[in-house]
Amino acid sequence: MDVNLEQLRSFVEVARFGNFTRAAEELYLAQPSLSRQIAALEQSLGAELFHRARGGSTLTAAGESLLPLARRMLADAESVRRELAELAGLERGRVRLGATPTLCISLVAEVLSMFHAEHPAIELHLSEQGSRRLLDELAGGELDLALITTSDATTAERFLVTPLLVEELVVVSSAAGPPVTDRDTMSLADVAGLPQIVFSSTYDLRSATDAAFRAADLEPDVVLEGAEMDAVLRFVERGLGVAIVPAMVLIDRPGLRSVRIEAPTLTRMISLARPADVAPTAAVEVMRHTITASATAFAARAGETMQLAQGIE
Repeated sequence: MDVNLEQLRSFVEVARFGNFTRAAEELYLAQPSLSRQIAALEQSLGAELFHRARGGSTLTAAGESLLPLARRMLADAESVRRELAELAGLERGRVRLGATPTLCISLVAEVLSMFHAEHPAIELHLSEQGSRRLLDELAGGELDLALITTSDATTAERFLVTPLLVEELVVVSSAAGPPVTDRDTMSLADVAGLPQIVFSSTYDLRSATDAAFRAADLEPDVVLEGAEMDAVLRFVERGLGVAIVPAMVLIDRPGLRSVRIEAPTLTRMISLARPADVAPTAAVEVMRHTITASATAFAARAGETMQLAQGIE
Protein backbone atom coordinates (compact mmCIF):
# COMPACT_ATOMS: atom_id res chain seq x y z
CA MET A 1 0.00 0.00 0.00
CA ASP A 2 1.54 3.30 -1.15
CA VAL A 3 0.16 6.10 1.05
CA ASN A 4 2.01 9.31 1.91
CA LEU A 5 1.48 12.14 4.39
CA GLU A 6 0.52 14.66 1.70
CA GLN A 7 -2.34 12.43 0.60
CA LEU A 8 -3.52 12.02 4.19
CA ARG A 9 -3.29 15.78 4.80
CA SER A 10 -5.35 16.41 1.66
CA PHE A 11 -7.92 13.82 2.75
CA VAL A 12 -8.28 15.40 6.21
CA GLU A 13 -8.77 18.89 4.73
CA VAL A 14 -11.41 17.74 2.24
CA ALA A 15 -13.20 15.97 5.10
CA ARG A 16 -13.00 19.14 7.22
CA PHE A 17 -14.46 21.44 4.56
CA GLY A 18 -16.65 18.96 2.69
CA ASN A 19 -15.50 20.75 -0.45
CA PHE A 20 -12.55 20.10 -2.77
CA THR A 21 -12.22 23.74 -3.86
CA ARG A 22 -11.99 25.15 -0.32
CA ALA A 23 -9.59 22.39 0.73
CA ALA A 24 -7.35 23.14 -2.28
CA GLU A 25 -7.25 26.82 -1.31
CA GLU A 26 -6.34 25.95 2.27
CA LEU A 27 -3.51 23.68 1.07
CA TYR A 28 -2.32 26.14 -1.63
CA LEU A 29 -2.86 23.47 -4.27
CA ALA A 30 -4.52 23.58 -7.66
CA GLN A 31 -7.80 21.67 -7.44
CA PRO A 32 -6.75 19.12 -10.12
CA SER A 33 -3.64 18.31 -8.04
CA LEU A 34 -5.75 17.80 -4.91
CA SER A 35 -8.19 15.57 -6.80
CA ARG A 36 -5.29 13.46 -8.11
CA GLN A 37 -3.95 13.02 -4.55
CA ILE A 38 -7.34 11.84 -3.27
CA ALA A 39 -7.81 9.53 -6.27
CA ALA A 40 -4.35 8.02 -5.70
CA LEU A 41 -5.15 7.51 -2.00
CA GLU A 42 -8.43 5.79 -2.84
CA GLN A 43 -6.69 3.57 -5.37
CA SER A 44 -4.03 2.60 -2.84
CA LEU A 45 -6.65 1.77 -0.20
CA GLY A 46 -9.01 0.10 -2.65
CA ALA A 47 -12.01 2.07 -1.41
CA GLU A 48 -13.86 5.29 -2.18
CA LEU A 49 -13.50 7.82 0.63
CA PHE A 50 -16.02 10.46 -0.44
CA HIS A 51 -19.51 10.65 -1.84
CA ARG A 52 -19.02 13.36 -4.47
CA ALA A 53 -22.01 15.56 -5.29
CA ARG A 54 -22.61 19.00 -6.76
CA GLY A 55 -23.33 20.43 -3.32
CA GLY A 56 -20.18 19.04 -1.69
CA SER A 57 -18.42 15.86 -0.62
CA THR A 58 -19.28 13.65 2.35
CA LEU A 59 -17.36 10.75 3.83
CA THR A 60 -18.16 7.16 2.93
CA ALA A 61 -18.02 4.45 5.59
CA ALA A 62 -14.41 3.83 4.59
CA GLY A 63 -13.69 7.55 4.89
CA GLU A 64 -15.22 7.69 8.36
CA SER A 65 -12.97 4.82 9.44
CA LEU A 66 -9.85 6.41 7.96
CA LEU A 67 -10.34 9.94 9.34
CA PRO A 68 -9.27 9.37 13.00
CA LEU A 69 -6.34 7.22 11.84
CA ALA A 70 -5.21 9.87 9.37
CA ARG A 71 -5.38 12.61 12.00
CA ARG A 72 -3.35 10.48 14.41
CA MET A 73 -0.69 9.72 11.78
CA LEU A 74 -0.36 13.41 10.88
CA ALA A 75 -0.08 14.34 14.56
CA ASP A 76 2.62 11.69 15.06
CA ALA A 77 4.49 12.93 12.00
CA GLU A 78 4.39 16.52 13.30
CA SER A 79 5.69 15.35 16.69
CA VAL A 80 8.60 13.56 15.02
CA ARG A 81 9.34 16.61 12.87
CA ARG A 82 9.50 18.86 15.90
CA GLU A 83 11.80 16.50 17.76
CA LEU A 84 14.16 16.25 14.79
CA ALA A 85 14.04 20.02 14.31
CA GLU A 86 15.15 20.55 17.87
CA LEU A 87 17.97 18.03 17.42
CA ALA A 88 19.06 19.81 14.25
CA GLY A 89 19.09 23.18 15.95
CA LEU A 90 16.13 24.51 13.94
CA GLU A 91 14.49 26.13 16.93
CA ARG A 92 16.94 28.98 16.49
CA GLY A 93 19.24 30.42 13.83
CA ARG A 94 18.89 32.44 10.66
CA VAL A 95 18.86 32.07 6.89
CA ARG A 96 19.95 34.87 4.57
CA LEU A 97 18.42 34.34 1.14
CA GLY A 98 18.90 36.38 -1.99
CA ALA A 99 16.69 36.31 -5.08
CA THR A 100 16.01 38.28 -8.24
CA PRO A 101 12.94 40.57 -8.24
CA THR A 102 10.95 38.35 -10.63
CA LEU A 103 11.45 35.37 -8.33
CA CYS A 104 10.58 37.35 -5.20
CA ILE A 105 6.96 37.83 -6.30
CA SER A 106 6.53 34.19 -7.31
CA LEU A 107 8.68 31.29 -6.11
CA VAL A 108 10.30 33.03 -3.13
CA ALA A 109 6.97 34.09 -1.63
CA GLU A 110 5.91 30.44 -1.68
CA VAL A 111 9.22 29.20 -0.25
CA LEU A 112 9.35 31.68 2.64
CA SER A 113 5.73 31.06 3.54
CA MET A 114 6.29 27.31 3.68
CA PHE A 115 9.59 27.56 5.55
CA HIS A 116 8.29 30.02 8.15
CA ALA A 117 5.21 27.87 8.80
CA GLU A 118 7.46 24.88 9.51
CA HIS A 119 10.24 26.74 11.37
CA PRO A 120 8.82 29.98 12.83
CA ALA A 121 11.78 30.50 15.18
CA ILE A 122 14.30 30.83 12.35
CA GLU A 123 15.17 34.43 11.52
CA LEU A 124 14.83 35.15 7.79
CA HIS A 125 16.64 37.84 5.80
CA LEU A 126 15.92 38.56 2.11
CA SER A 127 18.00 40.48 -0.43
CA GLU A 128 16.24 41.39 -3.67
CA GLN A 129 18.85 42.13 -6.35
CA GLY A 130 19.96 41.20 -9.84
CA SER A 131 21.89 37.93 -10.20
CA ARG A 132 25.35 39.49 -10.42
CA ARG A 133 24.79 41.63 -7.33
CA LEU A 134 23.51 38.57 -5.46
CA LEU A 135 26.66 36.64 -6.34
CA ASP A 136 28.75 39.55 -5.01
CA GLU A 137 26.79 39.44 -1.73
CA LEU A 138 27.21 35.67 -1.60
CA ALA A 139 30.96 35.99 -2.09
CA GLY A 140 31.14 38.70 0.57
CA GLY A 141 29.52 36.52 3.20
CA GLU A 142 26.31 38.58 3.25
CA LEU A 143 24.11 35.71 2.04
CA ASP A 144 23.81 31.97 2.64
CA LEU A 145 21.87 31.10 -0.52
CA ALA A 146 20.93 32.92 -3.72
CA LEU A 147 18.35 32.17 -6.39
CA ILE A 148 19.86 33.41 -9.64
CA THR A 149 19.03 33.40 -13.34
CA THR A 150 22.49 33.91 -14.82
CA SER A 151 24.75 31.21 -16.26
CA ASP A 152 28.09 32.97 -15.82
CA ALA A 153 30.81 30.30 -16.08
CA THR A 154 33.07 32.21 -13.67
CA THR A 155 30.77 31.29 -10.78
CA ALA A 156 31.84 27.64 -10.90
CA GLU A 157 35.05 28.09 -8.86
CA ARG A 158 33.61 30.18 -6.05
CA PHE A 159 30.08 28.79 -5.72
CA LEU A 160 28.16 25.55 -5.75
CA VAL A 161 25.42 26.18 -8.31
CA THR A 162 22.50 23.75 -8.61
CA PRO A 163 20.13 24.15 -11.59
CA LEU A 164 16.52 23.98 -10.39
CA LEU A 165 14.34 24.40 -13.46
CA VAL A 166 14.10 25.91 -16.92
CA GLU A 167 11.30 28.44 -17.09
CA GLU A 168 9.58 29.60 -20.24
CA LEU A 169 9.05 33.30 -20.94
CA VAL A 170 5.64 34.22 -22.32
CA VAL A 171 3.83 37.28 -23.65
CA VAL A 172 1.11 38.61 -21.35
CA SER A 173 -1.72 41.00 -22.12
CA SER A 174 -4.83 42.20 -20.32
CA ALA A 175 -7.54 39.57 -19.93
CA ALA A 176 -10.07 42.41 -20.06
CA GLY A 177 -9.03 43.42 -23.57
CA PRO A 178 -9.14 41.61 -26.92
CA PRO A 179 -6.57 38.82 -27.47
CA VAL A 180 -3.37 39.95 -29.17
CA THR A 181 -3.61 36.92 -31.47
CA ASP A 182 -6.13 34.21 -32.30
CA ARG A 183 -3.37 31.57 -32.27
CA ASP A 184 -1.78 29.65 -29.39
CA THR A 185 1.67 31.05 -30.20
CA MET A 186 3.15 34.11 -31.86
CA SER A 187 6.51 34.94 -33.42
CA LEU A 188 9.04 37.28 -31.87
CA ALA A 189 8.52 39.57 -34.87
CA ASP A 190 4.80 39.77 -34.04
CA VAL A 191 5.66 40.55 -30.43
CA ALA A 192 8.01 43.34 -31.51
CA GLY A 193 5.10 45.05 -33.27
CA LEU A 194 2.97 45.24 -30.13
CA PRO A 195 3.17 48.13 -27.60
CA GLN A 196 5.48 46.84 -24.89
CA ILE A 197 6.18 47.60 -21.27
CA VAL A 198 9.80 46.73 -20.48
CA PHE A 199 11.68 46.33 -17.24
CA SER A 200 14.44 48.35 -15.65
CA SER A 201 17.85 47.88 -17.25
CA THR A 202 19.05 46.29 -13.99
CA TYR A 203 16.77 43.27 -14.52
CA ASP A 204 18.37 40.08 -15.82
CA LEU A 205 15.10 39.52 -17.68
CA ARG A 206 15.49 42.82 -19.54
CA SER A 207 18.97 41.82 -20.72
CA ALA A 208 17.67 38.48 -21.96
CA THR A 209 14.76 39.93 -23.95
CA ASP A 210 16.90 42.75 -25.40
CA ALA A 211 19.43 40.16 -26.58
CA ALA A 212 16.68 38.08 -28.20
CA PHE A 213 15.36 41.06 -30.17
CA ARG A 214 18.87 42.07 -31.25
CA ALA A 215 19.67 38.55 -32.42
CA ALA A 216 16.51 38.58 -34.54
CA ASP A 217 17.34 42.10 -35.84
CA LEU A 218 14.11 43.46 -34.37
CA GLU A 219 13.27 46.75 -32.65
CA PRO A 220 10.41 46.42 -30.14
CA ASP A 221 7.72 49.09 -29.87
CA VAL A 222 8.31 50.31 -26.30
CA VAL A 223 5.60 52.43 -24.68
CA LEU A 224 6.98 52.35 -21.15
CA GLU A 225 10.47 51.56 -19.90
CA GLY A 226 12.06 51.11 -16.48
CA ALA A 227 9.23 49.63 -14.41
CA GLU A 228 9.59 47.00 -11.68
CA MET A 229 7.88 43.59 -11.97
CA ASP A 230 4.77 44.30 -9.90
CA ALA A 231 4.20 47.60 -11.70
CA VAL A 232 4.69 45.98 -15.13
CA LEU A 233 2.02 43.39 -14.36
CA ARG A 234 -0.40 46.02 -13.11
CA PHE A 235 0.15 48.17 -16.21
CA VAL A 236 -0.46 45.16 -18.46
CA GLU A 237 -3.66 44.31 -16.56
CA ARG A 238 -4.84 47.88 -17.19
CA GLY A 239 -4.23 47.46 -20.94
CA LEU A 240 -1.27 49.82 -21.32
CA GLY A 241 0.68 47.26 -23.34
CA VAL A 242 2.08 43.74 -23.36
CA ALA A 243 5.15 42.37 -21.58
CA ILE A 244 7.44 39.36 -21.78
CA VAL A 245 7.52 37.71 -18.36
CA PRO A 246 8.32 34.36 -16.70
CA ALA A 247 5.40 31.92 -16.71
CA MET A 248 5.55 31.72 -12.89
CA VAL A 249 4.17 35.22 -12.42
CA LEU A 250 0.83 34.18 -13.94
CA ILE A 251 -0.06 32.36 -10.71
CA ASP A 252 -2.84 34.24 -8.90
CA ARG A 253 -3.05 36.80 -11.73
CA PRO A 254 -6.48 36.21 -13.34
CA GLY A 255 -6.27 39.64 -14.97
CA LEU A 256 -3.60 38.42 -17.39
CA ARG A 257 -3.84 36.43 -20.63
CA SER A 258 -0.70 34.64 -21.91
CA VAL A 259 0.60 33.57 -25.31
CA ARG A 260 3.64 31.37 -25.89
CA ILE A 261 6.42 32.55 -28.22
CA GLU A 262 7.15 30.39 -31.27
CA ALA A 263 10.45 28.54 -31.62
CA PRO A 264 13.00 29.49 -30.70
CA THR A 265 11.19 29.90 -27.37
CA LEU A 266 12.63 32.23 -24.76
CA THR A 267 13.63 30.50 -21.53
CA ARG A 268 15.75 31.13 -18.47
CA MET A 269 17.51 28.77 -16.09
CA ILE A 270 16.77 29.26 -12.40
CA SER A 271 19.61 28.02 -10.19
CA LEU A 272 20.42 27.96 -6.48
CA ALA A 273 23.91 29.12 -5.51
CA ARG A 274 25.84 28.91 -2.25
CA PRO A 275 29.50 29.51 -1.32
CA ALA A 276 31.74 26.57 -2.18
CA ASP A 277 34.01 27.06 0.85
CA VAL A 278 31.37 27.45 3.60
CA ALA A 279 29.57 24.48 5.20
CA PRO A 280 25.81 25.21 5.44
CA THR A 281 24.14 25.34 8.84
CA ALA A 282 21.24 22.99 9.56
CA ALA A 283 18.75 25.82 8.92
CA VAL A 284 20.36 26.70 5.59
CA GLU A 285 20.34 23.06 4.53
CA VAL A 286 16.63 22.76 5.33
CA MET A 287 15.96 25.96 3.38
CA ARG A 288 17.86 24.48 0.43
CA HIS A 289 15.66 21.39 0.48
CA THR A 290 12.54 23.55 0.82
CA ILE A 291 13.54 25.60 -2.23
CA THR A 292 14.28 22.51 -4.31
CA ALA A 293 10.96 20.86 -3.47
CA SER A 294 9.00 24.09 -3.93
CA ALA A 295 10.56 24.83 -7.33
CA THR A 296 9.31 21.55 -8.78
CA ALA A 297 5.81 21.96 -7.35
CA PHE A 298 5.64 25.64 -8.31
CA ALA A 299 6.70 24.94 -11.91
CA ALA A 300 3.89 22.38 -12.26
CA ARG A 301 1.41 24.87 -10.83
CA ALA A 302 2.70 27.58 -13.19
CA GLY A 303 2.14 25.24 -16.15
CA GLU A 304 -1.48 24.65 -15.12
CA THR A 305 -2.02 28.38 -14.63
CA MET A 306 -0.52 29.19 -18.04
CA GLN A 307 -2.91 26.75 -19.73
CA LEU A 308 -5.84 28.46 -18.00
CA ALA A 309 -4.53 31.91 -18.97
CA GLN A 310 -4.24 30.83 -22.60
CA GLY A 311 -7.83 29.61 -22.53
CA ILE A 312 -9.38 32.90 -21.37
CA GLU A 313 -11.82 34.21 -23.95
